Amino acid sequence: MARARGQVRGQGAVGALLALSLAAPLLVLAAALATRSGGLSPETGYDLLTMRVGWWLSIVSATAALAALVLALRDFRRLGLLALAAVVAGGGTLAAYAWHNGRMAAAPPEDISTDLVEIPGFGDLNDERRGRGPRAAAGVEACPGALPVMTQVAPGSAAWALQQAGFTIRGAGVARADGSRESFWFGFDHDAVIRIRPGRTDIRVAARDDRPHGGDACRMASRISEALRTSR
Repeated sequence: MARARGQVRGQGAVGALLALSLAAPLLVLAAALATRSGGLSPETGYDLLTMRVGWWLSIVSATAALAALVLALRDFRRLGLLALAAVVAGGGTLAAYAWHNGRMAAAPPEDISTDLVEIPGFGDLNDERRGRGPRAAAGVEACPGALPVMTQVAPGSAAWALQQAGFTIRGAGVARADGSRESFWFGFDHDAVIRIRPGRTDIRVAARDDRPHGGDACRMASRISEALRTSR
């Protein structure tokens, strides 16, 4: 009888630690969905709940996962699955945070232009940007794939290249093509412009906020540049 009660208590303790190990990933998921749907502002959903509260809670979750694993060693056949689930949830979330923070710290700026002498403007999209975004643009030295196209591309090719990079076309003409892209999880926006001139076509991609996004602008600018250069 005493052993049965001990087994129940052990299972209850490991189950409680599993629930605690799920706290951080569930918070991030809820914050992302609420921010994406407009229920929370990015300052609350991302800056506060995800990057501050979620980071510290991930440490608590990982600690709970370790405690669950230690308790499960007494009866691993019965409790091992719960403990392993806790390790995946808590340890995985902490590892994801560490990777994410390192990626953000090492990434290039979120305003990439293939021309830093005469940086392409965003035209009508400036009304939506409202002067927000990274403080300064960077070029090929920070983003090696952001290369200009040394020819005058066709307007249709410019619009196609934006779509290939996941942008929704916002405007197109003989001399330029514009687009916007919204991220999946938190709904952060990037804008892109392709400026077309005789002998040269330039690209600019920039976030609408000054947060780091892990080099998203660089990846998108590089993808647009490659699409334009290989489509000729």
